[in-house]
Amino acid sequence: MSRTIGIDLGTTNSVAAVIGDNGRPYVLEYGGERIVPSVVAVDDQGKLLVGKEAKHYLPLDPDNAVRSVKRAMGGTESFSLRGQAYSPQQISALILRKLRSLAEEALGEPVERAVITVPAYFTDQQRIATREAGELAGLEVVRIINEPTAAALAYGADRDDGQRILVYDLGGGTFDVSLVQVEGGLVEVLATAGNNRLGGDDFDQRLVDYVSDRFEREHDYNLRENKRAIARLTAAAEEAKIHLSDFPFARIRADFIATVEEKPLHLDQELSRARFEELIKDLLADTMSCIDQVLNDANCTPKQIDKVLLVGGSTRIPAVRELIADHLGIDPAGDIHPDECVALGAAVQAAIIDGLDVDSVLVDVTAHSLGVAARIPGGYLEEYHSVIIPRNTVIPTVKAEVYRPSYDYQETVQIRIYQGENPVASENELLGQFDLTDLPQRPAAEVDIVVTFSMNVDGILQVTAEERSTGRSADITVRDMRAKMSAHEKTMAESAVNRLWDTQGAGSKSTRALIERARQVVEEMEEEEIKDEIIAVVKEIKVLLSEPDYDEDELGRLEDELLDLLEDD
Repeated sequence: MSRTIGIDLGTTNSVAAVIGDNGRPYVLEYGGERIVPSVVAVDDQGKLLVGKEAKHYLPLDPDNAVRSVKRAMGGTESFSLRGQAYSPQQISALILRKLRSLAEEALGEPVERAVITVPAYFTDQQRIATREAGELAGLEVVRIINEPTAAALAYGADRDDGQRILVYDLGGGTFDVSLVQVEGGLVEVLATAGNNRLGGDDFDQRLVDYVSDRFEREHDYNLRENKRAIARLTAAAEEAKIHLSDFPFARIRADFIATVEEKPLHLDQELSRARFEELIKDLLADTMSCIDQVLNDANCTPKQIDKVLLVGGSTRIPAVRELIADHLGIDPAGDIHPDECVALGAAVQAAIIDGLDVDSVLVDVTAHSLGVAARIPGGYLEEYHSVIIPRNTVIPTVKAEVYRPSYDYQETVQIRIYQGENPVASENELLGQFDLTDLPQRPAAEVDIVVTFSMNVDGILQVTAEERSTGRSADITVRDMRAKMSAHEKTMAESAVNRLWDTQGAGSKSTRALIERARQVVEEMEEEEIKDEIIAVVKEIKVLLSEPDYDEDELGRLEDELLDLLEDD
């Protein structure tokens, strides 16, 4: 059997690694290629480009190149390259195939098996899509593991001293933070949190917007209307961001970036590190909130943390290290390579699976709460999220809860599976649904339906519902629902909006009038940030009103907050 390799399939770059004869992981390299840019393109001759070639080609022809595909994994978006449509899995498979080829050339043997990492906050759909990409690349994906966990494995592979480590993983497109315990070869995830839509790409976009606005004021030309210009500017912004990690200033240059009335326009702006850090200040502040959430979930204080590991290329930004040090009172460690440690950890896990002598054991947790839509008799909420597998539960796991039909002599119940933390079921991500039919014709109190959630080591979910007295059952895997989700999710989203503004039974006449006023303001408002704030307060009011004995003082506070927002408008 050939060796199993570890792969970090990244938003910006991807890396492959393996365990050496000395029992230590190392990054595979061949022909000078060590880190493969996660970019795919097709040139004007129809040649497929992957990695460095594709990255160089992207600014020349952005319509026929794809970057940051990781953010689209698990969705229905497709990409067109020279008229040929590609799914996110197919694009990712081309990147994985490149890594597989590099590994085979470096090892001098076939590579057929891999452990692939994903962000801890990846959804079930995204994990399945990642596995499918590996299979399309001709790889048997023997395990999917979380990136922060892999980083801890890389760090803890040869350490027996007990340590509690905070892994702060800020990559090109995603962010995760996890608290792990490393002791005697055991790597146990205690808690995790994050945002799979936050990373270096967002920092680049802030730079692009800032430079574009300055350029438009200077030349009266909007670069955003020129795809090639924006692609060149994005590449230049990324280079400037990297430069600012080591230097206080950087220049963003692009000659002949546009032409107006046959006159060429050149881009040449200087940017300070201080200005760049100000542009991304709010994004970095969001990561501190995730740290607080993890510490709260694990019932841990900063003083109980032994080490902070920085993972991902974006952690090279000096403000990241400074912010963490100020927030926790701990200077992050610098003894682990931020770009390579995830792949190295995946290689450790691959070696464990292959039965090699690596003293490290993986214990992982689920990053999201998983449950079903249920009703509270007499409650205002039509459906609430009844959690079966709480966030940060060690996996693999099997958990079950008992439910009853909504009314007497009900023949069929619909089981809807959600992923998320919102108490309102429809505000979370719908993973799938199925019906349990031919229920016994009895009063609802006499019918017990056992719903069982089983999550495997890859974080993929199986749900079964069984009526106890008859043994009649039905089940679903999320994989079966992927093709049906897009239209259904759209319907559910529209339904959620309608329920948000429904004032029937929503407290007193004055409360209902206030919610109706908020609806009118939101419909007429253009400023998205204020709209989001108003909607958030309305949601809090609706959730509070769903409680049988809600706090009148808290309702008053929320109504005052909403009124202030409406008056500011």
